[in-house]
Order: sequence, then C-alpha cells, then structure tokens
Amino acid sequence: QVQLVESGGGLVQPGGSLRLSCAASENIPSSLFMAWYRQAPGKERELVAEISTGGSTNYPDSVKGRFTISRDNAKDTVYLQMNSLKPEDTAVYYCNARPPIWRWGQGTQVTVSS
Repeated sequence: QVQLVESGGGLVQPGGSLRLSCAASENIPSSLFMAWYRQAPGKERELVAEISTGGSTNYPDSVKGRFTISRDNAKDTVYLQMNSLKPEDTAVYYCNARPPIWRWGQGTQVTVSS
C-alpha cells in the first residue's frame, strides 16, 4: 500500500503563493494519473488538479490559471504550485491517484488570510 505524505502548506496572505509537495513511499506506476484534492471545513473533498502520465493537465475553473500541477516520476513526487491565492482556497490539500486508489494521507493545511 502506497503511503502519501503531503507538505508545503501554511498561512499565506491573499495574493500569495505556496508550493505543495506529495511524496509517495513506493514507486508510482507511470500509467497512473495523479491529482491534488482539497477539503474545506464542512465541504466535500474536491479535485483541484490532475496530471496524466504524459504530463497533460486539467483544472476546474475555480483554480485554472492560478494552480499548476507537475510530477517527477523519478522521485515519485507530485507538486502543486499555487499562485494568486484567495481566501476560498483555504482547505486541507491531499494528493492521490485519479481516481483515488490509496489511503488518504494526512494532507497539508493551506490557510489564506490577511
């Protein structure tokens, strides 16, 4: 069972940037799509970015143009660069396959507030 460890979250002012990392404990099969998800208090977990094996990416309108997902297959790591952050981006951020197939990690808290 792959274990996922997310990091890089924190408190940032509106308009700021953060870069999240997700390290897997084992090799991530190159055939898998990977994704970042987030869950805000009282809300369902939602997809915020996905990346194919070939590097194609997809984002919901809420983050398009502000978030960028990338992956380093050699390091079994997935990244999420978040720019122009808004208070509504406040949530716990998780990575997993797309669709999710592994147990969820602890996530990393992102708080956007002045």
